Amino acid sequence: MKIWQKKVIIHSLAYFYLAAGINHFVSPDFYLPLIPPFFSNPDLINSLSGVAEILLGLGIMYFPTRTRAAFGIVLMLLAFIPSHVYFIQIGSCIDNGLCVDAWIGWVRLLLIHPILIYWAYWVAKNPRIYV
Repeated sequence: MKIWQKKVIIHSLAYFYLAAGINHFVSPDFYLPLIPPFFSNPDLINSLSGVAEILLGLGIMYFPTRTRAAFGIVLMLLAFIPSHVYFIQIGSCIDNGLCVDAWIGWVRLLLIHPILIYWAYWVAKNPRIYV
C-alpha cells in the first residue's frame, strides 16, 4: 500500500469520528432514541459519546496519541454494541426517527460495525504514517 493511501485511511478515520462526535451535539434527537432504556441519563451518555468521538478523532490526527486513540475507538465501538442490539430488538425502527428494514439493523451490527472496528485497529497497528 502506498503512503498516500495510508494517509487517506488515517485522515478519513479522524474526520469520520470528528464529524460523528459533532453530530451528537448538532442532532441529539437522532441518537437519544438509540440508547437502550436500561441506561440511565441518555442525555449524558449522548454528550459523553460525542466528546469521546471528538477527542479520539483529534487523537488520531496527532502522531504521538494515534495508537491510543485508535484503540480507544475500538473500545468505544465495543461499548456501542448494546445500542445496535437494542435497535434490532425494537425492529430497526424508531418512532419519528430512523426506520429501516430489519436486515439493515443486522448489517450494521454484523458487517459495518466490525469494519469500523477493523479500520481503527488497522490505524492502531500502522501509526508511523506522519499526516
